Amino acid sequence: MVKSVILCQLEKNLFKSLIMTGFLGEFEATLDAKGRFLLPAGFKRQLAGDELHRFVINRGFEKCLALYTLREWEPLFQKVKGLNEFDPKQREFRRAFLNGATFVEPDTAGRILLPPNLKAYAELGKDIIIASAGNKMEIWDSNKYKKIFDSFSSDAFSELGRDVLGGGTMN
Repeated sequence: MVKSVILCQLEKNLFKSLIMTGFLGEFEATLDAKGRFLLPAGFKRQLAGDELHRFVINRGFEKCLALYTLREWEPLFQKVKGLNEFDPKQREFRRAFLNGATFVEPDTAGRILLPPNLKAYAELGKDIIIASAGNKMEIWDSNKYKKIFDSFSSDAFSELGRDVLGGGTMN
């Protein structure tokens, strides 16, 4: 019985690692008084067991935070680290991107503590949205996130799709 449970878990983790190409979903969460939140179960189910223990959190674009698994952070870090130090734009981007990047680990209750400087950068209130963004999760202030989509019409979405993905064939 124990052997079959262990094999089942190993198969499940192997299956996740083979098919997981990014995150899916959008979940509401709450920051406590110390700036901690619980990673939503919907995202936990998308992570292999070893990915649940350590993350990198960083400034995102448009005043949100980006939460990466170590597996997703490492190749990005290598790419940014390898930018040309003698090119002012590349140096500036590397500095801006890596400034504030922090390893975070869930505490014994499963809560992740947001560094105060990053919480201030994203202007996070008590209510937050954790949304999929391909290979990472984005953490948004709930009101700010809702305003983005409230002002985003279906026509604007269609035009954006055409501009970004249009012109070619999709399989």
